[in-house]
Amino acid sequence: MSESAIRVVADIPRVQAAVRPDKVAMVFRNRETTFAELDERASRVANGLIGEGLRPETRIALLDKNSDSFFEILFGAAKANTVLAVVNWRLAPVEMGYIINDAMAEILFVGEEFFPHIEQILSDLKTVKKIIALGGSRDGWEGYEVWRDRQTDTDPMLEIAGSDVVAQLYTSGTTGNPKGAQLTNDNFLTLIPVAIRMWGEWSSEDVNLVCMPLYHIGGTGWGLFGFYIGALSAITRETSPVEILQVIERHRVTKTFFVPALILFLLQSPEIRETDLSSLELIVYGASPIPIDLLRSAMKVFKCGFAQVYGLTETTGAFTYLPPEEHDPDGNDRMRSCGRPYDTIDVRIVDAEGRALEAGEVGEIICRSPQVMKGYWNLADATASAIRDGWFYTGDAGYFDEEGYLYIHDRLKDMIISGGENIYPAEVESALFSHPAVADVAVIGVPDEKWGEAVKAIVVKKADVKEEDIIAFARQRMAHYKAPKSVDFVEALPRNPSGKILKRELRKPYWEGRNRQVN
Repeated sequence: MSESAIRVVADIPRVQAAVRPDKVAMVFRNRETTFAELDERASRVANGLIGEGLRPETRIALLDKNSDSFFEILFGAAKANTVLAVVNWRLAPVEMGYIINDAMAEILFVGEEFFPHIEQILSDLKTVKKIIALGGSRDGWEGYEVWRDRQTDTDPMLEIAGSDVVAQLYTSGTTGNPKGAQLTNDNFLTLIPVAIRMWGEWSSEDVNLVCMPLYHIGGTGWGLFGFYIGALSAITRETSPVEILQVIERHRVTKTFFVPALILFLLQSPEIRETDLSSLELIVYGASPIPIDLLRSAMKVFKCGFAQVYGLTETTGAFTYLPPEEHDPDGNDRMRSCGRPYDTIDVRIVDAEGRALEAGEVGEIICRSPQVMKGYWNLADATASAIRDGWFYTGDAGYFDEEGYLYIHDRLKDMIISGGENIYPAEVESALFSHPAVADVAVIGVPDEKWGEAVKAIVVKKADVKEEDIIAFARQRMAHYKAPKSVDFVEALPRNPSGKILKRELRKPYWEGRNRQVN
């Protein structure tokens, strides 16, 4: 039995338990789990979900920071043919409730750190029938390990189709509310074998660092690579530079995925000078553009291969790749690209009418592949707008050079990417409009050396108000990373004849002298 026997995500622990039962599959805070134990626990979780009356494709939700329990639950949900909706733990409680309700989750797994958040919104949860407590206990909420271990370990071996949804990851939407991207077995198992083939030499001897938040495709998707190949996955609780550096040295990590902001934080960490980084072979980076100077500094410090990728949640992650051999320690123009598309995906640059453009011409990036999501959960119109005639419209603008390398030029949507987090201005604007001193407001992304982009509010006042008042007001109503980092005051906002705010005009002064409108 080999990786070729993996037909659906539920097969990953089954195959590895058959091939290498006693090998350690994952380590979290020095707690080791073998592949045999992972497979057995996934079966127990699956039987628990089935025993709770969940039918195939029913949604469950998980709210917690990274842990080994996440993958037991993910694989258990896959074996039960249920769908794991992962909740961004950085959100405000009301935002968490929106996702749980939108997913129509019937069971909620929640970490001890987030008990107060759920208690705050408990009466608003419409579909949750049972709450299972991770890492702690609370009256009325059964502890996860107790619940898991009272189930049978017999694998349910349900019939599962490649088109069945495995995970529902939420991405910001054009209305400001998150949209649930439905990712199927076929989505994941199209990407993973290709990525493993292209992204350096992978083997079961690798140690894969899983440190990005698991509510991101860069966390969940990256984590699945290691399990698929039979490698050891070393999981960190958060993207803490100190913890990450300790884990790299302690477990001799060979491969990992970072967003540019995390690379910056690691380089700024005093501990990096004392850390043995010699085991590292490959750092894959993406989710937002990276300044060339930062990339050059990282290459000198980490002394390993670097590879850039580009993709979205809706494409189950990356679909272009710039390999290590294209990275020059002194920097080169090619490093400003995000590489070439995989040979399993069609990518085009099109104009507003959908006509294909020539090399060098900027247009919208669209792609067609089995990697593309099944659609947005319960949003038929949004799905039809995003996926047309089999092509997914990314909302990003870019161009190909003559050799087929893709360059990101701008975002067609107003999305701000700060530290790898997607922030939709409409949501922030909506909150700020409710401030009694705000007459009009627009929110844009501006260059930031630490985060890539920072959120800036541009406000028309109707009463006296200070910058710090606006920021504090926003932080009471949303996750702190979404709130403005700065506020400028103007007499009026520029608008077109139909009343739409001209965001490009607002952005222009802050991006002066830069050759692209992303950082």
